[in-house]
Formats: sequence, C-alpha cells, structure tokens
Amino acid sequence: MHLLVLGGTGPCGLQIIEQALARNHSVVVYVRSPQKLPSSITLNPAVKVVEGQLMDQKKLSEAMDGVHAVLSALGPAVKNGPFHPGDTPLARAYALIIDTMRNLDVKRLILLGTASMKDENDKFSLQFSVLVSGVAIFAHNAYEDVVAIGQTVRAASEDLIWTIARVPLLTEKPEREYVAGYIGDGRIGTRLTKAAFGAFVVHELEANEWCRKAPLISSP
Repeated sequence: MHLLVLGGTGPCGLQIIEQALARNHSVVVYVRSPQKLPSSITLNPAVKVVEGQLMDQKKLSEAMDGVHAVLSALGPAVKNGPFHPGDTPLARAYALIIDTMRNLDVKRLILLGTASMKDENDKFSLQFSVLVSGVAIFAHNAYEDVVAIGQTVRAASEDLIWTIARVPLLTEKPEREYVAGYIGDGRIGTRLTKAAFGAFVVHELEANEWCRKAPLISSP
C-alpha cells in the first residue's frame, strides 16, 4: 500500500516508517523538519518526503494525494509537559487531517492514542487510574488535547475507518511483541516498547482487526 505517515521524525513515527518499508509498503512522510529524518529513510526509493506545517491544508493535500491510508504518531511532546499549548492544537490538526482525507477519499486512519482516551470497554484499573490522573494534573493541557483528539476522531463520519492505538508508558527496548485489549481486562500492562507500537500499527493496517475501535496496546 501507499501510505502517508505523520509524526515521522519521532521515535514512534520512525518505527512505523521502518516497519512499513520492511513489509514492502511505500511511504510519504509529511514533516516540518525533514533534516531530522535519518538518511536510511530519506534515501530509500520507496520514500517521498514532503515538508510542510500540520495546519497547511494545501501542502497536506499534496502529501496525501493518492495514498491508501494515513498512519499517525502525532502526540504531545513529552518534553513540553505542562507547557503544552492550551488551545488543543493536535485535535484541531486532526480535524483538518480528517477533512482532507474526506476530500481525497482516503478512508483508513490509524493513530497513536493514550489511556487518557476513555473507552466503553475499559474496566477499573488502579494502575491506569493513577497514570491518567497524574497526566491530567501535571500536564493538563496535553491531557485535554489528547482527550479532544479521541473525541474528534470518534465524531468523524462513518466513512472514516479509524483505529486508535492507545499506549501506556513507552520504552526503548527492541522487542516487538504486544497484546491488544482494554484497560482492566487482566492482560494489559503499563509498558509498551515503541517497536511494538510500530508492529501493531503495520499489522493493523494489513489485518483490519480493530476497525472503529480503540484498543490499549501493551507488552505481554
């Protein structure tokens, strides 16, 4: 498939790109700072890099034209913490992304989410309750933006086939094994490798097992 990747310069985005390429997909990487991409990606003949701002619909449309799916690792920068802007910039960006997808008849969206996005299938978990409460208190603007992303995606028209890959705490280990389920189901843990996130996204792209669902992904 021909894919558009957003958030491609971050570690989760790089995992998506590398693992999609390994599965013989071709990739358009839409980024603000192309110089942050490693040469192993920019020099790959199956990769096209398009520079642009997230809210520039004209450039975004150029990057999205002709793709079969959009894979997004966009999320609040951890380093910004409590300094994340208060006007839900990522949720507004997703509204523009979804509008652009509709204009170009692109129907598949797989995106990064977090446990802050509640799901009706979740059950109570003390560990996750503490994690989410901590984010809501100490990084409130980021928390509000993430929640708004979930609301924006879920409110999209029925034509959009979305999957929100919610993640717990991310680690740098190389393992790609994961389990997918819901908070409090007895299987889901509080850690996930970034490599496993990439593995889930690429597998879901091909298998379509979690359409219009928001599973929580964790390491086994």
